[in-house]
Amino acid sequence: MADPDVGALVGASLVIEHTVPAGEGLAFRWWHAKVTRAAKNFKGHIRTDLCAPVKGRQPSQPMKWYSLVHFDSPEMLNQWVNSRDREALIRTGRKTFASYQFISFSTGLEGWFSRRTGTEQSGLGPPAWKQNAAVILALYPTVIIQSLLFSALGLMQSWTLPNSMIINNIITSSVLTWGVMPLATKLLRFWLRPTYQPTNWKTDALGAGVVVVALGSMVLLFNGF
Repeated sequence: MADPDVGALVGASLVIEHTVPAGEGLAFRWWHAKVTRAAKNFKGHIRTDLCAPVKGRQPSQPMKWYSLVHFDSPEMLNQWVNSRDREALIRTGRKTFASYQFISFSTGLEGWFSRRTGTEQSGLGPPAWKQNAAVILALYPTVIIQSLLFSALGLMQSWTLPNSMIINNIITSSVLTWGVMPLATKLLRFWLRPTYQPTNWKTDALGAGVVVVALGSMVLLFNGF
């Protein structure tokens, strides 16, 4: 007979590493118990496990504590990770731990495709090729419009290339981060699914087609200027 707990853990699990200064172990346990009680109030919570600390060679060295949080689905786990309750607990917990982390990225672009909580990013981004396509879709019109606008206004025309490039890069990155990329990812949400939610080939083809048609249309449009 299969272990029911093993089947339950198929949903979504999160491993969190906390770096706790020497002498703060008891305070950290007390704080972690509060976090566990809060997580239990969220839909889909299965359980939270706290492993024994990994101690350094010297008594004065900080300890590494690892906890595992299990939910029924990635969506339910993200609701907890992004909740105000957890954010408030993290703020109070900084008195007992020096640092913590729970996820790593592979492409460097996931910040545009994942929800952000303070210094955290939750939820793995979509496949790298989709991220790249979405960035190109957003970057192309941003750079073209910016260039046309600056040219029409006569801005930075007499500047040296290094000087104008740094200003252009700052403006372009800012517009992308706070304006165009949020809009692009919202419009392509059906296609830019996290890696743990694979899409079928029809959805992939539709999303790729939208990007290609949109880029082609913009090329034709901007060639008219």
